Amino acid sequence: MRLLLRMLLIAALLAASGCFSHASAQAKREVAGSTGALSERAAIDLRQGMSLEEVQQLLGKPWRTALSGGGSSGTLRWIYIWPRSMSLAERNLNIDFAAKVPEQWSVSGWSWSTY
Repeated sequence: MRLLLRMLLIAALLAASGCFSHASAQAKREVAGSTGALSERAAIDLRQGMSLEEVQQLLGKPWRTALSGGGSSGTLRWIYIWPRSMSLAERNLNIDFAAKVPEQWSVSGWSWSTY
C-alpha cells in the first residue's frame, strides 16, 4: 500500500512539473544569435511585396509557420520569436504572405504580438 502511494505521489509530481506534457516537446525557440534590438531593427526593413527568400535573408528561418485558407486566397504566416528581454507585446513577429498566383508568396502584412 505504501509503495502504491509513493508511486502515485511521484507520478503526480512529474505530471505537475510538465514531464508528461506534449507541449514541452514544442517549446519556444528563439532566433539564434539575435538580440531584441537587432531583430527590431531588421523588422523595420520589412516591405510589403517582399518574397519569401527576401524575408528569410533579412530575418533568417522562421520558428513556426501556419497556412490558412486555400488556393489563391490563402494566407501563409511566418512566426519569429526573439529573446525574452523584450516586452511581451514585442516578443513575436508575425509575417503574413499572400499569393496572387500559386507558389509566389509575397508579404501582405506583419505585426508584433504575444504568444
